[in-house]
Amino acid sequence: MFLALMLSLLFRFGFSNDVPASFVFGDSLVDVGNNNYIVSLAKANHEPFGIDFGMPTGRFSNGKTVVDVINQKLGLAFSPPYLAPSTTGSTVLKGVNYASGAGGILNNSGEIFGGRINFDAQIDNFANTREEIISLIGVPEALNLFKKALFTVALGSNDFLDNYLIPLFSIPERLLVSPESFVATLISRLRLQLTRLFSLGARKIVVANVGPIGCIPYIRDVNLNPYDEDECVTFPNELAQLFNTQLKSLVEELRTKLEGSLFVYADVYHIMEDILMNYKDYGFENPYSACCHVAGRFGGLIPCNRSSKVCEDRSKYVFWDTYHPSDAASVLIAQRLLNCDTHDISPMNIFQLSKA
Repeated sequence: MFLALMLSLLFRFGFSNDVPASFVFGDSLVDVGNNNYIVSLAKANHEPFGIDFGMPTGRFSNGKTVVDVINQKLGLAFSPPYLAPSTTGSTVLKGVNYASGAGGILNNSGEIFGGRINFDAQIDNFANTREEIISLIGVPEALNLFKKALFTVALGSNDFLDNYLIPLFSIPERLLVSPESFVATLISRLRLQLTRLFSLGARKIVVANVGPIGCIPYIRDVNLNPYDEDECVTFPNELAQLFNTQLKSLVEELRTKLEGSLFVYADVYHIMEDILMNYKDYGFENPYSACCHVAGRFGGLIPCNRSSKVCEDRSKYVFWDTYHPSDAASVLIAQRLLNCDTHDISPMNIFQLSKA
């Protein structure tokens, strides 16, 4: 009882930060180590991952994720992985990361990797955290915390890369279902999931769209463009844009429909497309290939592993490995989501959202 009272007073009077906590949902783009604790082929808890972070942590990067950078700029610590044994007690009051490599909007996405935590299960895990926070500081203060906290959702890539576009193991989904039908299924499922997150107390919710997946080293190598091998692969990018158009409409719909919500649409596709097209202006030298590479013209045929070769200057590469941006690219993406106008994030940027 005494601890609960002290924590309640701390939250009432002790924080000057506009955003007291950061809760993160997503896939390997924002996973910070949840997959370390499950049986999965999608793991990044070994070298050379984390080479610029100081050690491997489970982040699928040479350094920080986009959300890591955003947390830092908001004056927050990195949100710890939900499955880490130390993520309990007062630690959860500053936020938790539920993201999982290979996780998707649909429960069957990413199943070729074995264990992963899909979005439904991630929301279940947040519901558990919610109960723990209520037990620590009481219902009124918990709801106030959730109202002010930042919620980030970054999912969808695996629903295409490791489901609809999968080239092995089974009949590809795209032979059975049209792109329009598949995207409609994703949007329908996501509508329910985001509404549930709102019902659990989330109010400031940033929803990131799917980036230009046709430009990642993996897709470049498995679907070489017969006309210009340096160009991104068209069909996967068309899928992403089809999804993103409907996702933007969904975010606008929920913002209008769910009273008190502040849903924000983060156009990561546009940001990454700009970086890839104007890479020299941003200080990059290689916008095509994976820094951590084993095989393939673009280093995209085999995932980054202990036997991989690593480029000498990671800051010159847009992509760290077969799928993921480098730390340098993540910093640029985060800066634009924090500061830029409605071309990148709408109807407001994250700094504006933090003050709302």
